[in-house]
Amino acid sequence: MIRTALSQKRSAALASRRAVLRALGATTAAAALTGCASLAGESTRFYSSRLAANPTLLVATTRKAVSGGRAKPWYGPDRGALSLARVRLTPPNTEGFSFASIAGGEWAIERVEPIRGQVGDLIAEAQERSLLIYVHGFRNTFEGAALDAAQLSDAVGFHGDTLIFSWPSKAGLFDYVSDRESAMWSRDAFERVLDALMLSPGRGRVHLVAHSLGTMITLEGLRQLYARYGDTAADRIGAVVFASPDIDIDVFTSSIERLGTLARKVTIVTATNDRALALSRRIAGGITRVGATEKAQLERLGLNVIDASDSWGIINHDSFLTNGEVRKVIRRAIDNGSVNL
Repeated sequence: MIRTALSQKRSAALASRRAVLRALGATTAAAALTGCASLAGESTRFYSSRLAANPTLLVATTRKAVSGGRAKPWYGPDRGALSLARVRLTPPNTEGFSFASIAGGEWAIERVEPIRGQVGDLIAEAQERSLLIYVHGFRNTFEGAALDAAQLSDAVGFHGDTLIFSWPSKAGLFDYVSDRESAMWSRDAFERVLDALMLSPGRGRVHLVAHSLGTMITLEGLRQLYARYGDTAADRIGAVVFASPDIDIDVFTSSIERLGTLARKVTIVTATNDRALALSRRIAGGITRVGATEKAQLERLGLNVIDASDSWGIINHDSFLTNGEVRKVIRRAIDNGSVNL
């Protein structure tokens, strides 16, 4: 009975978080972003996403499976070998169009189907040439990360398949250090996923959106990818979006310098008033986090920067989900990087 009550509380908390995000998305859809004057003339549009028509996510995860990955919570907070799965979703509507950006409803997980085989087998399942990979951040359950990926993919109207890379976050407010270590522990597995994509015949552009601590894994994976494949990697990678990156600015600067032509693909979503990154900075000994860095400093590195400091929010750490204007820029970055090979 106690476990049931706790489960109900967790489900209620998740639903509450999504309700807040949905409301924020509707409230801020018309908000202007500092330094993004080019958005001013763009009218409101509704985009059809592949996910709305085929509500399935591909999954690569370093979380340990719970009940064989076939019953909720499917994958827990403990570390495990790289596992593969499909997530069948229940969309918020059945019209085949995205309503996520205008508070149209909630995505939900219908079931999870573990897959036996290699990463290349999972990639081969993707029916479209393009692929969007989402890497979640600190304090995320498997379910929460999957639903964030669905919301993002649908809201930007992504036309390809969507894959989530989920690492073993404990999803606790006081588990930041543990989460950071588990994120970095997962980087070899993430490199395996990127390698499989590079070796997949006929595969088109791969786009990456990483949030918070997930940007550390993604940056390290891209650095290794470029070291191994050079400009061939840059040809295969489309847009790279680092949303509120929780990375030491000095580490980030040295890593960007090693990305070669891949660095031109990077877009950073920042907010100088990101309170989550302010706390991370204190934990990290006062070193500024990339997601809270001044726009001009990052632009000097040759990066595209979205300053979301004017977004409305108490924490201001999830603007890639809550701010309609940020989502427009993410969509544009993906569109610009989607030229077929």
